[in-house]
Amino acid sequence: MISLQDIQNARKAISPYVKCIPLRRSLFLSNLCSSNIFLKLENLQTTSSFKVRGAFNKLLHLTQKEESLGIITASAGNHGQAVAYAAQKLGLPAKIVVPETTPCVKVDGIRKWGADLVLYGDGYDEAEQKAKELAKKDKCAYISSYDDKLIVAGHGTAGLEIIEALPTVDGVIVPVGGGGLISGISIAIKSLKPSVKLVGVQSEASPVMYESLKAGKIIDVPRAKTIAEGLSGGIEKGSITFEIAKKCIDTMVLVKEATIRRAVYLLWAYEKQVVEGSGAAAIAPLIEDKDSFRDKTVVCVVTGGNIDDELFKGILASER
Repeated sequence: MISLQDIQNARKAISPYVKCIPLRRSLFLSNLCSSNIFLKLENLQTTSSFKVRGAFNKLLHLTQKEESLGIITASAGNHGQAVAYAAQKLGLPAKIVVPETTPCVKVDGIRKWGADLVLYGDGYDEAEQKAKELAKKDKCAYISSYDDKLIVAGHGTAGLEIIEALPTVDGVIVPVGGGGLISGISIAIKSLKPSVKLVGVQSEASPVMYESLKAGKIIDVPRAKTIAEGLSGGIEKGSITFEIAKKCIDTMVLVKEATIRRAVYLLWAYEKQVVEGSGAAAIAPLIEDKDSFRDKTVVCVVTGGNIDDELFKGILASER
């Protein structure tokens, strides 16, 4: 199991490279829910995503052999950008495999940081399988986007920042894909203040973690197209994040795709933040069930801002 000390060590390691993101109180959302709602705006990181936290912590702990052979990873986009950026900063060769359906803004972001890019498959699961095949063939280190103790510990640094900035917090809402972020955040926060409620969010279009937790084991479920592509995909069998999620997530909720679109619009209209669907999912539970958060102090982790320009413009036009 990952410990609080592991997360504290991660913070020391990544601090030269990763921003400490302050909390911002949202007047609009606070009024909407008759509560105190704060935003953890990870879209303000250098790669516009929280993923740099885990990527740097992992790459800073590679062996000399792994560094010399190079690294490879699969990603829905944001993890790939983070690994590419971290690899460039640390002078390491990196190959990133992403689905052919990955938004251009994320593909361009990976290319920007100089990594070798491979487009493969219709979704994350196919890209992941291809990346593992290439890792075996080329004898390089495979970097999981979530199923890795160092990745999870790095992501947990966001939890330390939340609890230190807002000791009175009652609940934290975190978008969930493979579970790397909520696993790290939950360990950090529950270690320091066990009473805090951790709420995980997934789209109805891709409810793998939701259904797996309900079943008590990792299962595969039908998935549909979603604007929260960063939360799409399955969970690797035996994943450490699933075991952590079973212990630390207090509630998992599913939200509608239409609500995620609305959340993207509201974050722009009232907070002037460009947020992708995966990140906007953090405030979707407030929109669908505001009474559940009445009189509470809640932090919503806005995980990223890499949204396709045309999709963003379309949402702004249709949601007004």
